[in-house]
Amino acid sequence: MTKMSRFTKLLVAMLVASGLILATGGWTDAQAAPKYRWKLAQTWGTGFPIFGDAVNLMAELVKEMSNGEMEIRIDSSNKHKAAFGILDMVMAGQYEMGHSASYYWKGKDVNTMFFTTMPFGMIAPEQYAWFYYGGGMELMKKVYDKHGVYSFPGGNTSNQMGGWFRKEINTLDDFKGLKMRIPGFAGEVLSKLGVVVTNIPPGELYTALDRGTIDALEWVGPSLDLNMGFQKIAPYYYTGWHEPATELQFMVNQKKFDELPKHLQKILTIAMQFAAYDMYARSYHESAVNWASIEKEYPNVKIRTFSPEIIAAMKKANDELLEATAAKDATFKEIWESQKAYMKKARKWTAISDFAYLKDNLE
Repeated sequence: MTKMSRFTKLLVAMLVASGLILATGGWTDAQAAPKYRWKLAQTWGTGFPIFGDAVNLMAELVKEMSNGEMEIRIDSSNKHKAAFGILDMVMAGQYEMGHSASYYWKGKDVNTMFFTTMPFGMIAPEQYAWFYYGGGMELMKKVYDKHGVYSFPGGNTSNQMGGWFRKEINTLDDFKGLKMRIPGFAGEVLSKLGVVVTNIPPGELYTALDRGTIDALEWVGPSLDLNMGFQKIAPYYYTGWHEPATELQFMVNQKKFDELPKHLQKILTIAMQFAAYDMYARSYHESAVNWASIEKEYPNVKIRTFSPEIIAAMKKANDELLEATAAKDATFKEIWESQKAYMKKARKWTAISDFAYLKDNLE
């Protein structure tokens, strides 16, 4: 399990001191056996950094804040053997909880993609504001209610890199027939441009790239990519366009959650929210540290940005696909319009605050 940080311990102490835990009736005898033993299935393998650490932290917080009344066992993909089966297992009650990414379920429900990230969409601060104050949580509940699952934000990677490529991408013709692992709506966009798109579980990515099953892949960014070793095979590392705010998700079986006492529902919700934010901070930190090491430790890595021509084609394909899907699906249209409207509002502030500051102060 992940060692609890000083800040996390302080959070628990503050919650106790403020009376939140005690007031809800959640404090039990320290020696009592857990009354509630849950299982969580995650897409990630055993010991997977950052993503898996967020899940471990959530489980630790639940145990700590409930004083042992509730415990959550975590099963990695090494055990359950279904990295992309998490939603189905939580729906069926095989697992009370899951941790994955919402856009993995686009084949089951196209509307789930919005709750991870969308190409050319909101950055992480904007997206978190949309979730919690702009109607995003309500729309996510509407989508997942039909599956009998509650979905909660589960940790953000912030802006992701555009992927690792064996060859340089100079023109749109270079995409024709290229085999690439890229999930979500971005996969639909590149497919429209001639890319042969596939999705592969995280634990199989390096092998697929090494054996030539794929020619390129996107994973996350420096926080996780360098440790995966992709730079040994595909040296061209492109900046991002497709996942400006990749939010993972905690899923909870609705029936099981509703059966919990109110104080444990509150504890679980707080633990998920804190673990999600902690993952965002950790991911940003690790990316900053690893990015600083690229030039020194990985001289073979060639940083590239897609040409204006390619970006324009991506945007055009993205807009066409959004329009076509919205015309067929009222819920898709509702969520898309909500995100567009919120981004238009928030982006004005982003531009005059963070963007203006960085533009004038970057060295």
